[in-house]
Amino acid sequence: MSSQPRDHAPVIPLRPSQPDPEPREPLWRDLVGDVLRRERLDQERTLKEVAETARISLPYLSEIERGRKEASSEVLAAAAHALGLDLGNLLSLVHSEFARQTAAGRPAPYNGLCLVA
Repeated sequence: MSSQPRDHAPVIPLRPSQPDPEPREPLWRDLVGDVLRRERLDQERTLKEVAETARISLPYLSEIERGRKEASSEVLAAAAHALGLDLGNLLSLVHSEFARQTAAGRPAPYNGLCLVA
């Protein structure tokens, strides 16, 4: 058994050294956050105003807008209503954002019909 110290420890990369060969689809929470933030900024409203109107904590709404939290349908409806939208409008805007973001990349793998009640 050798008592000599090792010069280098093995390095395990956190990210692959090669980029993904196929772009990934955007996450739902990122799309929802992008739409909510864009709508809020278009209305020139602060995060605090919308959070108070929606009765959502400001830090939680901020996390939703940044795509850090998966919000429940009740929270999404409250945020949408605070911005003058209903849940259907929000879903439509999210769909449009998804189409916009995936237009440059590969098409979405599912091309069927999606019904939302």
